[in-house]
Amino acid sequence: MRLLDIGYKKNGYMYMDSKFNNTNIKKGDEIIVQVVKEDAGSKGPKVSNALSLPGRYCVLQTINKELSFSKKIEDEDFKANYINNIKKSEDTGIMIRTNAVNVTVELVNEEIENLYSNYREMVRKASFAVKPGLISDDGGIIAKVLRDKVDKYTSKIYVDNESDYKFIKEFVHSNVDITVDIIFYDQERTILDYYGIEKEILSLRQHKVHLECGGFLVIDKTEAMYVIDVNSGKNVKSNSLEKTAYNTNLQAAEEIVRQIRLRNLAGIIVVDFIDMEKGIYKDEILHKLRKGFEEDKNKTTIFDFTELNLVQIARRRVGKTITDYILETCSECNGKGARVKFSYLSLLIRNEIIRLDNSREINQIHIKMSKHYESEINKDIAGFVKEIGALDKIIYLTYFNGDTFKVEPLIFSSQVQDLEQFRIYG
Repeated sequence: MRLLDIGYKKNGYMYMDSKFNNTNIKKGDEIIVQVVKEDAGSKGPKVSNALSLPGRYCVLQTINKELSFSKKIEDEDFKANYINNIKKSEDTGIMIRTNAVNVTVELVNEEIENLYSNYREMVRKASFAVKPGLISDDGGIIAKVLRDKVDKYTSKIYVDNESDYKFIKEFVHSNVDITVDIIFYDQERTILDYYGIEKEILSLRQHKVHLECGGFLVIDKTEAMYVIDVNSGKNVKSNSLEKTAYNTNLQAAEEIVRQIRLRNLAGIIVVDFIDMEKGIYKDEILHKLRKGFEEDKNKTTIFDFTELNLVQIARRRVGKTITDYILETCSECNGKGARVKFSYLSLLIRNEIIRLDNSREINQIHIKMSKHYESEINKDIAGFVKEIGALDKIIYLTYFNGDTFKVEPLIFSSQVQDLEQFRIYG
C-alpha cells in the first residue's frame, strides 16, 4: 500500500498490485488516480490508478483495452451486434451497461466518443498541473444519481437549485431512454423538509423498525457485521405458530430490503428470522429477499438458510451509510455514544421555524433540545441563533433527556412568563 498526496487534507491510499500495473511507482512520481472510497475517521480516501469514467450506457476503463458487458446482459445476439458495431479507441476499454439494451448502438457510440474526449481532457489537465488537486468531478453526485438511479419507474424529478435544474434538463434531453418531468422547487423551506424526507432520514437512525403485522426488526452493528433480528411482537393473527412466523418473516424480508438500501448497509449482514420448519416457506422468504435486490446497483448475494434459521447477505460497499452522514460522536459521553450532528439538527430547527413563520407571524419561540448539545450551544449562542435563522426573534431554550427536539411558538403571555428565565436571545 502507498500513501499519495492528492491535494486533500488527508493523504489517499492505494493498494499496489501487478494487475493495476502500479508496483513500480516510486516516491516523487506523478500519476492520475480516482477516488474509489471516501475517507472515514482518520483514514484518507482510497484511490486507484485504474480509471473508470461512467456513462449511462457504458463505462470507459483504463485497466484494459477490451470490450466487455454487464453480467446482467445475457442476450448473445445483442452482444454480437455490439462487438461488430462498437467504435472505441485502442488505448481504453469499454464495458457496456444494462441501460444500453434500451437504446441504439449509434447512441452508445456517441457516449463513448464523449467519454473518451473527457478522458483525454483529464490527461491534458494533469500534464499541466503544478500541484496535486482535483482535475474532474465526473458531474458530481447529481450526475451519478441520474446515471445510476433514474429508470423506467422514475416519473418526476424535483430540484431546488437553478444550476442543477439546467444540468438535469440537459442530461435528460441527451438521453432518449429517460422520460421524466423536471419540477423546480422555489419555496423557502428546504425541499427535503417540505416533502417529509427529513423525518424519514431521521427515522433511519433508530435500531427498532415496526412492521404492519405487529412484529418488528432490531438492527444492530458490530465491528464485523450488521445483525438484524426479526421478532413477532404483537402479531397473533394466526392460530398456527408456523403461519405466524411465516407471515412475520415475509413482511420482515420486504422491510429488510428497504432498510438495507435506505441505510446503505454493506459488508456482511446476518438476519435472524423466526424459526420455521417448512422448506417452502423458507424458499418464499429467500425469493422475496432476492427479488428486492434485483434492481440494486450494489452487488448483493443472498445465501440460503442455515440450520439456525439465519440468512447471510453479502453486499458490496459503495459510499457511506446514512448514519455516517447524520450522526457524530457524542462529546458528552466520552465518545462511547452517537448523536445527530449538531449542524444537521440546526438545519432541522431552521426548517421548523420557517414552517411556523409561513403559518403565522411568530416573534417568540421556545426550543426544547437534548442536553447533549447544551455545552456546544453555550459556546456560541449568537452563532446558534444565526444558524437556525432566528436573529429577528426572541428565543427561549430548555433542555431534556432524549435525542429529539421540539419547536413551539409562544402565543400567550403566560407562556412567556413561565419561560422568562430560559431566554437566551432577543
